[in-house]
Amino acid sequence: MKRFGEAFARFLRPTGITLRNCNAPTHVLAGQRNISYSAIRYCNTDTNSFKSNASNRSDFEDPENDNLSEPPPDFVDDRPHPTQFRTRSIDKFGAAYGTGRRKTAVARVWIKQGVGQFIVNRKNFAEYFQSGARMHALEPFLATDTAGLFDVWCTVKGGGRMGQAGAVRHGISRAIEAFEPLFKPILKKHKLLTRDSRMVERKKAGFKKARKRKQWVKR
Repeated sequence: MKRFGEAFARFLRPTGITLRNCNAPTHVLAGQRNISYSAIRYCNTDTNSFKSNASNRSDFEDPENDNLSEPPPDFVDDRPHPTQFRTRSIDKFGAAYGTGRRKTAVARVWIKQGVGQFIVNRKNFAEYFQSGARMHALEPFLATDTAGLFDVWCTVKGGGRMGQAGAVRHGISRAIEAFEPLFKPILKKHKLLTRDSRMVERKKAGFKKARKRKQWVKR
């Protein structure tokens, strides 16, 4: 009713009629302002209701009545987690698959429950990667606290050793999410599920590299 009253007041504002002089006889207003009898009759009958429904801004901004910032003490959030309805994606051998990419390297990763065995391109993980690359590739297991609980078998091609380590890291993250969807918030928090879009900038004509150029000599 209040919103309709405000709209009706805006409708009458150009005519010069306000809610105060709406108590004038109906035929007088209709004759002078060329307003329909139905509109004036509504204004005459509902003037008091407009006044009774009026409210101040302070009624809505009372800090003592503002209890929306904190939930009540007995409030229990029983809404299901979005990942609760996700199903595990596991093949007939009990392994989960994930594809990882970094720069120009692409890794195909399979994980399954085991004792922590890690094979990369048919070689042992410690033999294939150096120490810095190994720590980079094992970050998903450290973030989810699942180190030593999975056996990993992967193939990786393209790029250098650090690029391949980043691709394996991305593939392991996706495989862990496929094996157990409840790990997705943790992996997403550490930005392990996002493909790193940074690539090497191309060489330009007349430049030695992407940005490097010959030293300019004035004379």
